[in-house]
Amino acid sequence: MKSLSDASGPITDINVTPLVDIILVVLIIFMATAPLIHRREIRVDVPKSTQAVRAEEKSLTISFDKAKTLRFKGSIVGRKDLARALGDLIAASPDARVILSADEVLPYGDIVGVLDLIRGAGLKRISLEVRNGA
Repeated sequence: MKSLSDASGPITDINVTPLVDIILVVLIIFMATAPLIHRREIRVDVPKSTQAVRAEEKSLTISFDKAKTLRFKGSIVGRKDLARALGDLIAASPDARVILSADEVLPYGDIVGVLDLIRGAGLKRISLEVRNGA
């Protein structure tokens, strides 16, 4: 039978409970911040407003007017037709460049929706058309 004095001896076992607690807290932090790290950025080559910069001749223009009508290669297209046409463009020329010309009165969310459609088709080189402000 053990006496009370034996129970008060040195503890030789490793207590892993604090280690598990810390690991779980770190895991929760990583899970909460991972979507923020993975968030896609929209990269746009916007020319400075004090200088006019000509686009490359190979660039195709997508127009988005204040009536929310999309035009590609001079004709009116729907979102699905635009995505299909851009997919065909990427298949033919993987390094294709597109310029988005959007009316200034359009809400930001609508323009981002069109940019998302363009990026979803696989295009990486997208520019926004701006006019010379000077």
